[in-house]
Amino acid sequence: MKERQFGVITFKSTHYAIKGDLVFKEKDIQYRTIPTPREITHSCGLAIKFDLKDIDLVRNIINDNELTIEGIFKLVKNDDGYKAEKIS
Repeated sequence: MKERQFGVITFKSTHYAIKGDLVFKEKDIQYRTIPTPREITHSCGLAIKFDLKDIDLVRNIINDNELTIEGIFKLVKNDDGYKAEKIS
């Protein structure tokens, strides 16, 4: 299997995740709302997945809209499963 990498934004609560989804929906960026990968956290069931090439845009959206997040992670998926690394 080819290694795949992507970014994930986690939130402190479902309320903040839904607000984040609404904000991202208005922006010109590809993203998906996903269940939070268990390799990251169990605090909130929802997260936003994005392409790592958009990390600067993602940070700007978070800051400009004062989104309350838990963290931004890089997830790497390969034959061994997922590996998570906090990047913000």
